[in-house]
Amino acid sequence: MAFFGRNKAEAEETPLVLPKHVGIIMDGNGRWAKKRGLPRKAGHTEGARTFRKITRYCSEVGIKYLTVYAFSTENWKRPEDEVGALMKLFKSYLEEAISDFKDDDIVVRFIGDKSGFSPELRALMDENEECSRERDGMVLNIAMNYGSRDEIVRAVKSIAADVKSGALSEADITEQLISDRLYTAGQPDPDLIIRPSGEYRISNFMLWQSAYTEFVIMNKLWPDFQKSDLDEALRIYSQRNRRYGGV
Repeated sequence: MAFFGRNKAEAEETPLVLPKHVGIIMDGNGRWAKKRGLPRKAGHTEGARTFRKITRYCSEVGIKYLTVYAFSTENWKRPEDEVGALMKLFKSYLEEAISDFKDDDIVVRFIGDKSGFSPELRALMDENEECSRERDGMVLNIAMNYGSRDEIVRAVKSIAADVKSGALSEADITEQLISDRLYTAGQPDPDLIIRPSGEYRISNFMLWQSAYTEFVIMNKLWPDFQKSDLDEALRIYSQRNRRYGGV
């Protein structure tokens, strides 16, 4: 296990509490490009490189679950040319990922409404999931066409349909049942959510799951995010006292 930028003596003196599940809101690609006089798609391309680097690092240091916010249900409102560039980037990434991650013990899952994407993209998502299904390392959730409110509405509709059919009763509806109908069913809630770019918003990301999540906001745009920044976020998390509403 990595010492996250500290020497061994420091690590032994103040051991880190490693979160099981980390969420990252990959924010700031467009602003990164604008600061450099580049088109926004250049920022998304650079952000994709950062994604690969940080994903592998999370796996190396022992994170069990990583959820990255790649494309929200609201992102369709962006300019048509930017959305088109993102779809091309996703296609390129998904094609490369099949071989790019073949030597990594990472299980790839896509969470969100896949129906919003082209048949070609959906097929590539399915292929990536199938190729990694038998691995037993870190689970990587890539949130695409994901919105937490939409996720909760889908879960409620699913439960309502079962109540109507008689498969469930009102008494069967619990917090756990709702959790079991979300995209992240069977996974622990995120312990830590990191948001680069300095924005203090959750942006419709894992609203149900993050009830007791620790947040770390970092004033750095996602394409500039480094392994050392993840180290710092993990160090901050390790110093938090999680009380879950208690004392």
